Amino acid sequence: MSPVEFCGLTLAHPVINGSGTFDASAARRAFGAALDAELPFAAYVSKTITLRSRAGNPPPRLWEVPGGLINSIGLPNRGLDGYLAEDLSELARLPVPLVTNVMGSTAAEIAQLVQACDARDEIAAVELNVSCPNVQTGLDIGADPGQLEAVVRAVRPHTGKPLIVKLTPNTADVGACARAAQEGGADAVSLINTLRAMALAPHAPGLVPGASASAPSAVNSRRRWLGGATGGLSGPAIRAIALAQVAAAAERVEIPVIGMGGVQNATHARDLLDVGATLVAVGTESFRDPLAGARIARDLAATAD
Repeated sequence: MSPVEFCGLTLAHPVINGSGTFDASAARRAFGAALDAELPFAAYVSKTITLRSRAGNPPPRLWEVPGGLINSIGLPNRGLDGYLAEDLSELARLPVPLVTNVMGSTAAEIAQLVQACDARDEIAAVELNVSCPNVQTGLDIGADPGQLEAVVRAVRPHTGKPLIVKLTPNTADVGACARAAQEGGADAVSLINTLRAMALAPHAPGLVPGASASAPSAVNSRRRWLGGATGGLSGPAIRAIALAQVAAAAERVEIPVIGMGGVQNATHARDLLDVGATLVAVGTESFRDPLAGARIARDLAATAD
């Protein structure tokens, strides 16, 4: 497959990772130097970095559903200073461009993150995760086109690097949000992020563990399983939704689109490319097969026209 031009970057193929779904540091510990020679992705997207360190949500954090996975990880990270001081040097050793994913709850907070990334030559591009609730409205920053455009416009002057906006699928009109990101100055958009989901603790039919069979409220008192109460659903279960939303976004913008959501093989990747994506990201499948990205890229190349 021919190299892909993306926002001024030349990538070996169109397959990258979804943020937070492939731990390069853990992979290096497992595979050693082979990781640098055979990284499954044409660019590497970091897990989400926030201004201050986060411990993440309390356990349990994962729940498997038919055709997917709900995660309530909660974005644990060292914070901006820890990322720059401890993580960046190791990620910069990867043989592909590094995209740093950042998230904040205000435009000023996001701008600080972006400006810090702009100052580091190791970082090739910045991805904004706009699925964080606005501290004033409580709504996802990326769910409202007007608010999203304003945030991207405020952040844009703080970096000359490619600026990717990762859109939330939890919105009424993802195409309008994609257009708003473009109007605000984004160089690309990526989607879809996970869908909000919930799991209840398993128990015997009609009875909560530890509850009396005679308690009238036992049937209705099942607790939520995930430590964060709700989580994000990913995997094959969201593939058809991803395809529709990527198509809707691609129809509304002229900038590149990164498509993701339930990609397990080259056919799934090709579907996203056919509806307008320039790149495809692999996420949940990498938990099952750490080399899924390389397999999908290889199979795409083998079936290219």
